[in-house]
Amino acid sequence: MAPVARELGEIMGILEPLQTKDSLHGQIEELKDQLTNHADIPVTLIGSSWGAVLALFLAARKEVITEKLILIGSAVFDAENSSRIETRRLERLDAEKRRRYEVIKGELEKVKMEDSDSFVEEWSEIIFDADVYDPLTRDLEVLEVQYELHKKVWSDFVALRDKQGFLKSEFSKIDTPTVVIHGEFDHHPIQGIRPFLESCLQEVRFHILPECGHYPWIERRARRCFFDILRREV
Repeated sequence: MAPVARELGEIMGILEPLQTKDSLHGQIEELKDQLTNHADIPVTLIGSSWGAVLALFLAARKEVITEKLILIGSAVFDAENSSRIETRRLERLDAEKRRRYEVIKGELEKVKMEDSDSFVEEWSEIIFDADVYDPLTRDLEVLEVQYELHKKVWSDFVALRDKQGFLKSEFSKIDTPTVVIHGEFDHHPIQGIRPFLESCLQEVRFHILPECGHYPWIERRARRCFFDILRREV
């Protein structure tokens, strides 16, 4: 999110919190502490991908005053649509990249924790090609790959996602106006996001960006529209 923080930093104060805890509860508490200690409350909270989901969990706690949520390329909220993500990605890769994708996936199930990050770096390079439409750069400014942290936090989320009615009950507590920005080419199917959020959030609006993948700020054909929307919404 660094490029987004820099762009918005030209017109307003910005914090770019970095999550380090290896549990969902830990990351919620960490983000809460970062905002209460360093931000001017109330805040507009912008989350991308997993960060969008984390923003929802924090807003549901009502422990930090959020005046708006902006969710970019959110993860999906049900197992069925989640299962479609890998299929969509593989359909977008050529045969050689699909083969290498499957090889790395198998290796990750066997390698030691300390050896996993190098595999994930290569895996991420392959996945990138399936997650973008027409990128201006391949540089996502990733600070560090932490695959084991990701696995632990994601497993916490999946357990709650698959608990009948839990997410709807939790997110129905949110009374913060919410804006969703989603690329039409994003590998996360909007069908796993829009109906769910509309069913539980009191106020939610959607901006669907054509010719745009998972990272709107690097998309050649969507970047300007994306930042125009962000500036209006903040």
